[in-house]
Amino acid sequence: MISHQKNQQQILAKLGIDTLNEMQEAAQLAIHASKEVVLLSPTGTGKTLAFLLPVIAELDPSIHEVQLLVVVPSRELAIQIEQVARNMGTGYKIHAAYGGQSFNTDRQAIKHRPSILIGTPGRLADHLRRDTFSTEYLTTLVLDEFDKSLEVGFEGEMTEIISYLPKLSKKVLTSATQGLSIPSFVGLEKPVTVDYLHQGSSKLEIKAMISPEKDKLATLEKALRHLGNQPGIIFCNFKDTIARISDYLTEYGIAHGSFYGGMEQRDRELSLLKFRNGTHQLLLATDLAARGIDIPDIKFIIHYHLPVREEEFTHRNGRTARMHNDGVAYVLHWRNERLPDFMPTMEEEYLLDKETPTSSIWDTLHITGGRKDKISKGDIAGLFFKQGGITKEQLGIIELKQQDAFIAVHKTVSNQLIQKLNNTRLKKAKVRVKLA
Repeated sequence: MISHQKNQQQILAKLGIDTLNEMQEAAQLAIHASKEVVLLSPTGTGKTLAFLLPVIAELDPSIHEVQLLVVVPSRELAIQIEQVARNMGTGYKIHAAYGGQSFNTDRQAIKHRPSILIGTPGRLADHLRRDTFSTEYLTTLVLDEFDKSLEVGFEGEMTEIISYLPKLSKKVLTSATQGLSIPSFVGLEKPVTVDYLHQGSSKLEIKAMISPEKDKLATLEKALRHLGNQPGIIFCNFKDTIARISDYLTEYGIAHGSFYGGMEQRDRELSLLKFRNGTHQLLLATDLAARGIDIPDIKFIIHYHLPVREEEFTHRNGRTARMHNDGVAYVLHWRNERLPDFMPTMEEEYLLDKETPTSSIWDTLHITGGRKDKISKGDIAGLFFKQGGITKEQLGIIELKQQDAFIAVHKTVSNQLIQKLNNTRLKKAKVRVKLA
């Protein structure tokens, strides 16, 4: 146990975390002590680390086969969990499998057996049908945001996946939703429930923004000027509305990204990445962004459209006021609009006529080298400091992928970096550098 503790301290240090929160401590104890655990905790409280730490600690480093399977409802969540697992630096091979990337790419990666396989139900079921990897040593199954998987119609694939896993000795289910019935095919007998849905000291306010006209675009633009330079999400029910708002905000010089189901996978990932690194402070999104993706420090959300169900209203609001931070959810509605019964009583936010928010100080650069080229974040930082000639303050968040990397840099230096660094060598790879 001492060596495990030491290992955990090294992992936390690598992640820049001093101590686990109360929910993570409780989850760790339950997962180590029990065969079946249901972990309930709000979005943004650190559930990913809460289950990864204990299940990875129980892997056998001498076995070079898949031992841990993490099933998730969306590609974004698969990518996010893969990133957290890699950042932990445990030495285990990790792969994320999901639709939108080539099946052969997946198959090649899985040939070099990852101990940890993360993926969406459709793609994982496909691999299991084709016998891409052995399940002989696959003893741990995590169903992350399992309620969402069942909701979006993955029940058939989920049933199939579990039928392929005869050697399971541990099952962990997570959710940010209360009062769920767990389907019988999951095969839980006596699960231990760790429930932190009503814990925490964050403070969420819900306020109304009243539009004098039925078309709310002008009021939204005024609201964004009123709120100024702070990160937020504007939730819409339809991608057509996102396109219309996007055109309108572009006309008024308000920078933003978009995120919805019909976008190409790479464009979706890039939108989230630019939002995370500060290139965009605003994200126009459907309920695809309401949960399961990692977006820190959201100061506000705006319901441009209200969702049909209370559950989605709760999940959207859960993007702000996370952990011990405060946040505000604004409901933007026409003065004569009838609101759903689940809406709370709200005070009105009076919108002040302010200047258009200034655009972000950051640009995102794309580099064509990644982990496959044995390139690290330190290598990229070194290149930007030494050959690029920039200061630490001018370098922002670096996100390293398998094939490439994305780097936030001050707008003032982005063009000079492209000129200096494009077609230079990084490790053994010749890299191209351009605006993402």
